[in-house]
Amino acid sequence: MRSMDVQALPANLDAHSDDERALGALLNLLRQADYHFVTPSPATHRRVLRRDAKPVAQTLRDVFGWSLPFQPDLLSNALLDALWAADLLHHDDGLLRSRVRVSSLGAHLFLHSAFPTTAEDAVFFGPDTYRFANFLTAELAGSAPVGLLVDIGAGSGAGAVVAADLARPARTLLTDLNPLALRLARANAASAGQEVETVLGDGLGGVSGPIDLAIANPPFIAGDNGRAYRDGGDLHGARISLDWTLAAAQQLAPDGRLLLYTGSAIVEGRDLFRQAVKAELADSGFEIAYRELDPDIFGGQLSDPAYADVERIAAVGLSVRRRGVSAV
Repeated sequence: MRSMDVQALPANLDAHSDDERALGALLNLLRQADYHFVTPSPATHRRVLRRDAKPVAQTLRDVFGWSLPFQPDLLSNALLDALWAADLLHHDDGLLRSRVRVSSLGAHLFLHSAFPTTAEDAVFFGPDTYRFANFLTAELAGSAPVGLLVDIGAGSGAGAVVAADLARPARTLLTDLNPLALRLARANAASAGQEVETVLGDGLGGVSGPIDLAIANPPFIAGDNGRAYRDGGDLHGARISLDWTLAAAQQLAPDGRLLLYTGSAIVEGRDLFRQAVKAELADSGFEIAYRELDPDIFGGQLSDPAYADVERIAAVGLSVRRRGVSAV
């Protein structure tokens, strides 16, 4: 990727220039400061904060990684200006606190929501993001360039950035229900030197035409709070994953491919999401590959009544390729 300075941000910031130029400036300044931070799970984040008992940030990683409050003189004027310009600072008992975290993934930095991610419009980034990126990297290694890449429910846009680095699409489209997610995703993609288009909506609503490469990391936690940023609906949290799989499959171009990372409930040794996908797409012109990437994630969810019959939640990767026929 080409390097950029604050005065030379990519052209795809034009429609949202003031706000996203500030976001781009923030990422660029952190890159110049050699900032790195790998975001852990919320449980790990809480444990580290309790253990270290550091009330006020001392470093950039404390501010933008651990989401600690800070004295204004900790940051340079340029960083403060970028945060104020993007409306990403708030006062906290005489101190300041960033409304965003910044995480490292490969050579790139990604803006996402500050800890704790409890708001309805939270933009999540964590261990699942890293597993999703690893899955895409393994599946797309040596990939030929594609036409249209669509990241369904893009969140921070990390998946699209990783996939575009490998698949070199002619056009990249990101969808999400959350305007804040698309705001941050546009800035993240621009900082990575990539031009993207965004569509505000659910799943593939608003996306037309055949898709050469669809990617997705849907919410998959079962719950009763509606389709919030973690709630995957019924089927033990697999409903959105299944809905997006079926919708994307029908819009794939000939030889087009869907790569989906999700969590699947295992009940009495049976992978419920895998069973549902194979039942829906059996003998219908698709090649399906499926593998378990991590046998046991989000174990704390098993104490929830929605998981009373679940023995574990597995991280899984699904590949669906449409055979050489015309897309619907």
